Amino acid sequence: MQFIRDVYASKAAMRRPVISFEFFPPKTDEGDRALMEKTIPALKELAPDYCSMTYGAGGGTRDKTLMMVDRIQREHKLTAMAHLTCVNSTAEESRAVLLQARALGIGNILALRGDPPGGGDFKPTAGGFEFSWQLVRFIKEMGGFCIGAAGFPEGHVACKEGREVDWDRLKAKIDAGADFILTQLFFNNADYFRFRDYLSRKGAAAPICPGIIAILSASQIKRFTALCGAALPAPLLASLEKYAGDDAACAEFGIEYATRQCEELLREGAPGLHFYTLNKTRSTSQVLRNLRLAPGD
Repeated sequence: MQFIRDVYASKAAMRRPVISFEFFPPKTDEGDRALMEKTIPALKELAPDYCSMTYGAGGGTRDKTLMMVDRIQREHKLTAMAHLTCVNSTAEESRAVLLQARALGIGNILALRGDPPGGGDFKPTAGGFEFSWQLVRFIKEMGGFCIGAAGFPEGHVACKEGREVDWDRLKAKIDAGADFILTQLFFNNADYFRFRDYLSRKGAAAPICPGIIAILSASQIKRFTALCGAALPAPLLASLEKYAGDDAACAEFGIEYATRQCEELLREGAPGLHFYTLNKTRSTSQVLRNLRLAPGD
């Protein structure tokens, strides 16, 4: 197991991008088998530097998240990271999860505020954390973990004070001990560059890795962006309308769009690419092959 901060440092020294994949815990045993026996082995052929496993709303997959990360590290020998949220957890409950993670050899944690189950406004748990920077600081004080945090190039959907206020809050996470940042998905690279440069001017030195999703269907990405607050630029939206009834054609378009997006991000100095795989293989694999970042390219 490597600390992910060391992965970013070593790849930066080599002038190579860090490639990482995000998965979510399946809801069924069949889904577990498909992920562990098909999806991850197929994506492992692309030689990712690490992968991450999400944490259900309200901590609903807490135990399964740790179990899956443990299996990925033991069975597939991949560096893996567990997500951890503030939702419905006291500080002592978070400590128990972290101690369990440590006992399993899980040293990388993505510290998130998280979304309440069923949506609605976030309400801190008595004895828990109101803001993710508090969770970051708590993990840092425990020691022995590499800590990631989330960043929002367009500002967090719940931040009504403006994106710069949200970005200042991200700087607080870095100051509290976050070692690297993974961004929310976005489709306009100018948003990422503006966000990255703002934080750089504020003295934030942590790597800020863009989060990428290859669109699979028009209806699905509209749902995702409505939930997370990411914008669909007008030209992209117009293209999606053309593929509204043809998911196969939309997925091909999504691969091409993500490829072009990634090319510019890497050309302009992004430290890596973090792919939201949706537990699928084809689109992510094809984007990396298009970028000539797959082994043998």
